[in-house]
Amino acid sequence: MASSTHPNIDPQQRFLIENAQRRVKQKKNLMRHFVIFIAGSVLFIILDLVLGFGKEINETTNSNWFVWAILIWFFFFLIHFINVFVVNRFMGKEWEEKQLEFLIEKQQKKINKLQEKIDKDYPLPSPEVANNEPNQPLPPKPSV
Repeated sequence: MASSTHPNIDPQQRFLIENAQRRVKQKKNLMRHFVIFIAGSVLFIILDLVLGFGKEINETTNSNWFVWAILIWFFFFLIHFINVFVVNRFMGKEWEEKQLEFLIEKQQKKINKLQEKIDKDYPLPSPEVANNEPNQPLPPKPSV
């Protein structure tokens, strides 16, 4: 993103710029969702109250269908809002990097433990012993 436009930026500054760009994009998408939600809600109300679309649904359920449609859509918008403004603060890019570092460190500790166990259970011959052993000749080639 920013690294192509500013190649001399240090990694910390580049990280901050990329994080800011990502947050702006998230907020922009949320605002776009909100505008579409408002326009869709108005359209639902006009379809039902002005054009009479869905009267049979209203009569069978004794409620306006557009209210349920708007409430369901609002629920999804609310999830989107919580994801952008609440969840992202706790589990954003920085949280991901900390978790990644933690898991890498944990995995490295397990690898080191296994390596110690292997070194203890199956030690390699010392260089002195390996140098004193005569080389084994190769087996003769079979004649064709």
